[in-house]
Amino acid sequence: MVNGYTGNILRIDLTKEKISIENLDEIFCRRYIGGEGFVAYFLLKELKVGIDPLSPENKLIFATGPLTGFAIPGTGRNSVGAKSPLTGGFGEAEVGGHWGAELKHAGFDAIIVEGKAKNPVYLWINDGKAEIKDATHLWGKITGEAQEIIQKELGDKLVRVAQIGPGGERLVRYACVINDLRNAAGRGGLGAVMGSKNLKAVAVRGHKKLEVNNKEKLRVKIKEYHDVAYKTYAGYFEHGTGGGIMEMFAESGNLPTRNFRDGNFSGAKALDPSIMKEEINLTMDACYACSIRCKKVVEIKEPWEVDPLYGGPEYESIGAFGSNCGIDDIKAVCKANELCNKNSLDTISTGVSIGFAMECYENGILTDKDTNGIKLNFGNAEAMIQMVEMIAKREGLGDILAEGVKRAAEKIKMGADKFAMHVKGQEIPMHEPRLKQGLGVGYTISPTGAEHMANMHDTSFISERAIALHSALGILEPLEMDDLGAKKVRILTYYSNWRNLSNALLICYFLPWDYIDIPEIVRAVTGWYTSSWELMKVGERITTMARVFNIREGFSKNEDWLPERFFQPHTSGALAETKIEPDKLKNAILMYYKMMGWTEEGIPTKTKLHELDVEWVSQYL
Repeated sequence: MVNGYTGNILRIDLTKEKISIENLDEIFCRRYIGGEGFVAYFLLKELKVGIDPLSPENKLIFATGPLTGFAIPGTGRNSVGAKSPLTGGFGEAEVGGHWGAELKHAGFDAIIVEGKAKNPVYLWINDGKAEIKDATHLWGKITGEAQEIIQKELGDKLVRVAQIGPGGERLVRYACVINDLRNAAGRGGLGAVMGSKNLKAVAVRGHKKLEVNNKEKLRVKIKEYHDVAYKTYAGYFEHGTGGGIMEMFAESGNLPTRNFRDGNFSGAKALDPSIMKEEINLTMDACYACSIRCKKVVEIKEPWEVDPLYGGPEYESIGAFGSNCGIDDIKAVCKANELCNKNSLDTISTGVSIGFAMECYENGILTDKDTNGIKLNFGNAEAMIQMVEMIAKREGLGDILAEGVKRAAEKIKMGADKFAMHVKGQEIPMHEPRLKQGLGVGYTISPTGAEHMANMHDTSFISERAIALHSALGILEPLEMDDLGAKKVRILTYYSNWRNLSNALLICYFLPWDYIDIPEIVRAVTGWYTSSWELMKVGERITTMARVFNIREGFSKNEDWLPERFFQPHTSGALAETKIEPDKLKNAILMYYKMMGWTEEGIPTKTKLHELDVEWVSQYL
């Protein structure tokens, strides 16, 4: 097998209690790479059309990439995929920590889980072997308790655990999969799929040595990385994502405030991670083999106790539970984040769902009777924390919000839909599309629903200095934030494809690897004579396959749209006179389709599928 891969996929049929190992070939690996590429292939190839995402017919896929498990900073990640119970379409998310590297060292590139266990179980994978173990005693336990019991049973504190908490068990539609207690495959409800299969956890331990093609070349690239990282990423060492930017984001209009309604948030500075050390006990942690210790570890004693086992909030979580809910109490935000990690809930969807409920409450659509007496006003930190717990337990209003804002609005009615901030059913992340309008187009066309990761951020393309980082893609001119012309759409096309390649390689976005470095690293590990061109085509292949998956599941261009709120300006602040023009958005989406080789209806052409060497997926169109 080519270096960088074990050549093995572990298949688990929980219904039949059957375990098998399948082999990969090199052409398959080079065509789909790993991670999201493997997810796209197996979902299209193996899932029946129209299945219920929470039925035994769905498949849950864990996948690594060719760089996973090596001492390459930023590659300690894995992908999780399934048909999403939140959107009904393509579901995939990446997660950091140590679990992905451990799976690779245990001898597997991926796991495919199918069927449903009769009773709760967990998987134990150890150096090339796997078994299905009883988890009845673990069901109902929060993630920290479950991990402690599993490690004790297996007699090894270094066992790595990917698992769900009570939120996943109760099928909250945006439940996530948690690695190492503090890292989340957050989006799309993949934890609910895990819960629907009665699968509590996947525990892994491995000692397999991984082979590399050119050790010296790889050593040089890693040294180059360290030389740059220590100079460029000093802020991450201190306070991770969000540090030093919260006030700036608020002033520019990029900080979502009160369910994306308002522009002014006077409490932004109080949420900034750079001041956390003044308020709380904050230390930093890292993912596998990464020297940028950007993962917050928070300990708080009062007024809410926050256990450092569960890490701390990143920017998205701070925005979702902070400004989006009108809250400027960083301790409350940390508590909400901890509860999500304990219960395996996506912090973005949870925070946006609560912000939606707060706006419904303030407009009289929800009353004290609906909230069980909780005063669900914007800014009420205690109420926000209570709602996180109610969502995890599916109690009262929490049971409705556990369905996501799209379904919640449909159930509540009374005009609640105008406050439901989602695309394709997935809640919108903490970046304002009225400011970053190219990002707004990216939200609409994302196969997973509103997505901030495999997307462009217009702020990275507005200056000569910023553009210089992307010149290898032929991106040579800076563009205004509200530009939605052909040049902006071209950037979105290139950049989102490149990001999907990153999701196949499982490379963290917060790293100085560029369009020249990555092909060299892939070549050093695998020995492939590859290039940016070939790898970009992998990203485009993944984008297109995910699109085909959604089309066969009944999606159309009609789902490629933003909530009406974004066609109006903020109530105040920097964007008080800025909105997205519907006609410009429509034209930008159409340009994106054409640049991708799709029809005006957003359907990939057979010619494009042939060009991408995936003509076999045309049967689903």
